[in-house]
Formats: sequence, C-alpha cells, structure tokens
Amino acid sequence: MNNTHKNKTKATFLAAVLGSIGAHRFYLHGWKDKAGWLHFITLPISLILGNLYFGQPMLLTYSLLVLSQLVSVVEALVLGLSSDEKWDAKYNPASGQTSDSSWLLALILVLTVGIGAGFMIAVLARTFDLLYTGGAYG
Repeated sequence: MNNTHKNKTKATFLAAVLGSIGAHRFYLHGWKDKAGWLHFITLPISLILGNLYFGQPMLLTYSLLVLSQLVSVVEALVLGLSSDEKWDAKYNPASGQTSDSSWLLALILVLTVGIGAGFMIAVLARTFDLLYTGGAYG
C-alpha cells in the first residue's frame, strides 16, 4: 500500500488547472488510473480532429477536451469541498498524517467556481451561436 500523504490543496489545484489531461487523477490514483487516461486522451484526439477538420469551429473539433475540462472543474470542487476527515479516510488511510486545509484551498475553490462558471457561459454562448446563427458572430 502507498503510504505517501496526498495533499487536498494540490489535488484540487491540479484538477482545476490540469484536470483536462488527468493530472489530478494520476496524482491521486497513479499511472494505472483509467479515468486519468480517459481525460488525457482527449488532448491528442482533439488535436487530430482540429487538424483533420481545419476551418471548422474549434468548439466542435475540441469538444472532447472542453468536456474533459468541464468535468475536471466539477471534480476540483468535489475534491476541495470534501472534509479533511473524509479526505484522509479515502486518500491517506495509512500515511500517519492528518490533513489541515488552509486559506489557499478556499482561494482555489473560489477561483475555480468563477473561472468554471465563466467557461461554461462561454461554451453555452458559442454553442447557441453555432446552432442558431451558424457562427455568424465569430
């Protein structure tokens, strides 16, 4: 069993910033995590689709990566909002240390909510633009 202590603030930050490529999943569960690889594979697939369908709206060609980022924002909130006791029971059962979240975690969560909401609004606005005007506004 792995006895290293998993830091909740670090996991939340990784999910918020690099979650679309699965960094938080690899940090928490190791390189054999299937969900982490599912997040990671969205980047090369999106790049391939972007090159194959050049000239198409980026929201369509990079939709897998966008979806992965939206999922990772939700995962960041779930990770960061879990109690320290629940966190230690799940990720640090044999580490011998206890987690003590600080103001930095709260700051990361507030920024994640703000940026995630802005990102979601942008995706919805672009989607409606593409659906109803054919992309006339961009």
